Amino acid sequence: MEQFVIKGGTPLNGEVEIGGAKNAALAILAAAVMTDETVTIDNLPDVRDINVLLGAMEDIGAVVERVDRHTVKINGSQICRLSVDYEYIKKIRASYYLLGALLGKYKKAEVALPGGCEIGSRPIDLHIKGFKALGAEVDISYGLISAKAEHLQGGHIYMDKVSVGATINVMMAAALAEGKTVIENAAKEPHVVDVANFLNSMGANIRGAGTDVIRIVGVEKLHKTEYSVIPDQIEAGTFMCAAAVTGGDVTIKNVIPKHLEATTAKLLDAGCIVEEYDDALRIIGTGELRSTKVTTLPYPGFPTDMQPQMTVVLGMADGTSTVNESIFENRFKYVDELNRMGADIQVEGNTAIIQGVKQYTGARVAAPDLRAGAALVVAGLAAEGVTVVDDIHYIQRGYENFEGKLQQLGAQIERVSSEKEIQKFVLKVS
Repeated sequence: MEQFVIKGGTPLNGEVEIGGAKNAALAILAAAVMTDETVTIDNLPDVRDINVLLGAMEDIGAVVERVDRHTVKINGSQICRLSVDYEYIKKIRASYYLLGALLGKYKKAEVALPGGCEIGSRPIDLHIKGFKALGAEVDISYGLISAKAEHLQGGHIYMDKVSVGATINVMMAAALAEGKTVIENAAKEPHVVDVANFLNSMGANIRGAGTDVIRIVGVEKLHKTEYSVIPDQIEAGTFMCAAAVTGGDVTIKNVIPKHLEATTAKLLDAGCIVEEYDDALRIIGTGELRSTKVTTLPYPGFPTDMQPQMTVVLGMADGTSTVNESIFENRFKYVDELNRMGADIQVEGNTAIIQGVKQYTGARVAAPDLRAGAALVVAGLAAEGVTVVDDIHYIQRGYENFEGKLQQLGAQIERVSSEKEIQKFVLKVS
């Protein structure tokens, strides 16, 4: 098993380029099979979740051609199986997007119930409600969710709570349904907008993505397109927090600053300097962090996927901070690990109460999920001494070349796979 080993205490300095948004790319890849023509997608992140989904798509007959590390051509005309039970697909949450894509195109689909990080229950009842509103019959049995319809008919769907996954899934199926569909209380996240833009570039008729009412007029078929995925706001936010907590000066390139406004606002509250450019941000950590209050909310609120990284920053802020998690109930599983590094955090229900400490100290910790794993790496960068982060396969699900990008900024971090390599690193940096 691989680990990250980190010698902390070095302020990060320099420039880092952000890759494509994993969460947008996963849905866009699934939607690419909705036409029989060849679709080209670039600015894909080269991360494990993307590669698993591409493997699953090949498994059902889609032709996948890797043009280069970040570009892929997909042709869905040869799909021969509408049941996706690929052995790895259960490991990624976004596998359910194939349900909406295949249901829209073939009026029938079956996908293994998805997994992903254990950060709390993510029920698929809203997906089911949406598919039923379009006239599909939905069944869950033997670990599979299946949906089928004689034909899909546009409908009026009110989402009982804001759900990115359900909004995207229903939007995909409705793009090829007969008549008009209205999704109310729709998710407004940037990747919802990106998927809508992608479908529109294939000939779909979707209006209102990015607002809480999305209107879709079904079309008969979709056509080929070339599309570039938006930059990853969570990868960008992670590097922003790393610059803040190490007292660094980092320019983050290839970002859409508007997508980062909630993260930027909290880092400004915490005493950082943030300069905004057209497609870049510069974060300067002043070395004097202040306490603040954070509550996670659907976009444009503070993203739940940035909560662990922000908690790491506030763990070294002067005074008492609170972080309220309103999206996922198991999102504080990393706090025990962070406390082993010298943090002083108490969790009460869905709120973390953080007493700022002057310094983290190196320790051996384990990543419990994707974003918490990245947050523990960020803590290690700011810690005195050496930190070893185990279970980094979670981090590799969503960050491309994480250690390489940090090394470019001056971090002392290496990916290792044995105790011997850890000892070698320790000797080198001591």
